[in-house]
Amino acid sequence: MNRPNILYIHSHDTGRYVQPYGYDIPTPNIQRLADQGVLFRQAFCANPTCSPSRACLLTGMSAHGNGMIGLAHRGFGLNDYSQHILHTLRTVGYRSTLIGIQHIAPGDQKEIIGYDEIVDLPDIKNGAPGRAAADWLRNRKGCDPFFLSVGFFETHRVFPEPDPQDNPDNCRPPAPLPDSPRTRYDMACYKASARILDDGIGQVLQALDETGLAENTLVICTTDHGIAFPRMKCNLTDHGIGVMLIMRGPGGFAGGKAIDGMVSQIDLFPTVCELLQIDRPAWLEGRSVLPMVRGDLERVNEEIFAEVNYHAAYEPKRCVRTERYKYIRRYEDRGHPILPNCDDSPSKDLLLEAGWRDRAPAEEHLFDLVFDPNEACNLVGKPEMETVLDEMRDRLQRWMELTSDPLLIGPVAAPKGAKVNDPDGMSPKDTPSTIE
Repeated sequence: MNRPNILYIHSHDTGRYVQPYGYDIPTPNIQRLADQGVLFRQAFCANPTCSPSRACLLTGMSAHGNGMIGLAHRGFGLNDYSQHILHTLRTVGYRSTLIGIQHIAPGDQKEIIGYDEIVDLPDIKNGAPGRAAADWLRNRKGCDPFFLSVGFFETHRVFPEPDPQDNPDNCRPPAPLPDSPRTRYDMACYKASARILDDGIGQVLQALDETGLAENTLVICTTDHGIAFPRMKCNLTDHGIGVMLIMRGPGGFAGGKAIDGMVSQIDLFPTVCELLQIDRPAWLEGRSVLPMVRGDLERVNEEIFAEVNYHAAYEPKRCVRTERYKYIRRYEDRGHPILPNCDDSPSKDLLLEAGWRDRAPAEEHLFDLVFDPNEACNLVGKPEMETVLDEMRDRLQRWMELTSDPLLIGPVAAPKGAKVNDPDGMSPKDTPSTIE
């Protein structure tokens, strides 16, 4: 079997805020990929924090199942790095290469993941992984199929200053935020970062074309979670767990199709297994999306799940989403938002000045996604919603039991030596140089 190459392109904190999802954010190269491939309109991460999200995708299992319940650079890690997809691919002849961000092992311990090759970069910002990956493709040695991971720093904060074409007065802030000079400026800066990301992705795609590799390469283009704005990243609303997912290549991933069936990033590992016609490892929790791509089914998931444990601070919560409803459960009541889990920004400053710290989040949320797609109206406590609420609680409970979620028996402990902020603090206090 002539197995396809696999190019895994992943960005930081992008959500769905790119051109193919209808936003006024010019990303022509990502748009071209969508025009040629398959766009998943309802794709979700399994944990809207950086390391856990990537770990879930690359192991095909929940964060509490694979062990990555916090950030790698803060002392968290996988239970078993051999569950990374590259090891399954290696058994059928793939060579693996890492360029740029990886975020599932401490920066000085990248080798424990098991890549055959790691291309070290002096700088991971300003689209550098894209240029390096393009050079790698043009100078690739050998003919074995490859698994190439290209991780971009963008669109992580700190954002660059807006380009002249990104006039803040003509920018629309993200849906959960008010329209104000500060939020518009913040979004203009995001657009400048997205432009850098798109240029880097374009360089990789151009190199694929120039080398004749595009036809036999499955491109997986995605991000870890929602954008780094208040009430988005680290949150279990769709603003936090909704992600871009575009795939292009052999096996039906062509034609500029859009798919509306719900997909979790844990479905990508089993999808690759089916595409390559190899046995799926026993630990996989997801489902292949190929039946939807081929047109055999409209959906493969009746429900998807997501969780948060640790980001900068401990904030245990879980959610279940169906096509109609979202249920979110918080497991520790601090009486205020866990502010260290929100990146510092002009938008955050605006909310803090308006009294955000004193707005206690509810223990449970239930949203009707048809009538309330922005998840702003909590239906818990509405008598007419009791049956739905009980059903969604049961769905979440069954999943937690099936996956042996440690939260069922009490607080989830951080590993010894892990860096965890005080939940009553204000700032994440992380620097960009620590996130490789």
